[in-house]
Amino acid sequence: MTPDPLRTADFEYELPPELIAQEPLTDRTASRLLVVLRNDRRVGRQDRRQATRVGVLPRRVSLLGERTPVGSSAIVDSLFTELPSLIPPGDLLILNTTKVRHARLLGKRPSGAAAEVLLIHPGAGGTWVAMGKPGTALQPGKRIELGPEASVETVEVLPDGNRLVRFLGMSAEDALTRYGRLPLPPYITRPPTELDETRYQTVYARVEGSVAAPTAGLHFTTAMLDSLSAAGVVVAGLDLEIGPGTFKPVDAEDPSQHAMHPEAYEIPPRLAALVERVREDGGRVWAVGTTVVRALESSAREGGTIAAGRGETSLMITPGHPFQVVDRLVTNFHLPRSTLLMLVSAFAGHELTLAAYRYAVAQRYRFYSYGDAMVIM
Repeated sequence: MTPDPLRTADFEYELPPELIAQEPLTDRTASRLLVVLRNDRRVGRQDRRQATRVGVLPRRVSLLGERTPVGSSAIVDSLFTELPSLIPPGDLLILNTTKVRHARLLGKRPSGAAAEVLLIHPGAGGTWVAMGKPGTALQPGKRIELGPEASVETVEVLPDGNRLVRFLGMSAEDALTRYGRLPLPPYITRPPTELDETRYQTVYARVEGSVAAPTAGLHFTTAMLDSLSAAGVVVAGLDLEIGPGTFKPVDAEDPSQHAMHPEAYEIPPRLAALVERVREDGGRVWAVGTTVVRALESSAREGGTIAAGRGETSLMITPGHPFQVVDRLVTNFHLPRSTLLMLVSAFAGHELTLAAYRYAVAQRYRFYSYGDAMVIM
């Protein structure tokens, strides 16, 4: 008997507000790590050779915490500092090297009332695609003053509700340098501080283009990455520009009706060659974050390899997705009813994912961007 399709309500869970991390820990690697050991050949990459190794720890590894059975799978409490011991030499660890742009602009309407603009990505002819509040302040022809020398004017309301805006008085680049602020997620309820300037960026961030950080990568230090490389783990990067849709809950009752915002990505030729080489050598592909998963699966070719080049993806991954590239996933804990939680459920299995989340809540893990991490094996 075929099970009923999952609905958006099936991706709910209860989270006490005090478990939403408002501050980063003193040390990036000090987070806890929930290890999820799958034992279900129907999820993850659909390769028989790989499936036989799902849920099996490397023989040399002994994690700190006790195993909690979840059906034939298990979850184990650990620390992020233990992650390197889980990754065997010859495996490939893939990072998203995007950098968060200082895309949040605070200004005033002609009346003196406050307004806010969030730049998403450049448009044609010097314009920018943006969103903001209140919506009445971003109607065609209306201006928001950023300072005595600069303002933002709305050119057009786009079909998806975003705005096309242009800068007056100075270039967008100069305005962002002078007035731009780091766009912290809406669930972080305090103003940004100097600490966020470094801690809401990964240590390997390269090219500005995102409005949110690839948060699974926030736990890594340069020293940890260097030690992984020295131990024989292959470390490489791709770039996916994270848009505001990452925070958007799925409102449609049927997840398949949710419209994903497109995001630009780039797969370097070196990474495509590394994936092919690691596959040939029998290694696994580890994705650091859901954005890496989406980029890899969007560029997948037959045989578990990927195509190099630039692209744009609106791929929404839900349970039943046939993973072609990714074998292991390092990720943070995500919002209820979010496309990110649906992706994790597709990779780990829906029931196991929700069981892991309930366990994390009971054990007082820290959630969301500055929270703790999970690795799905």
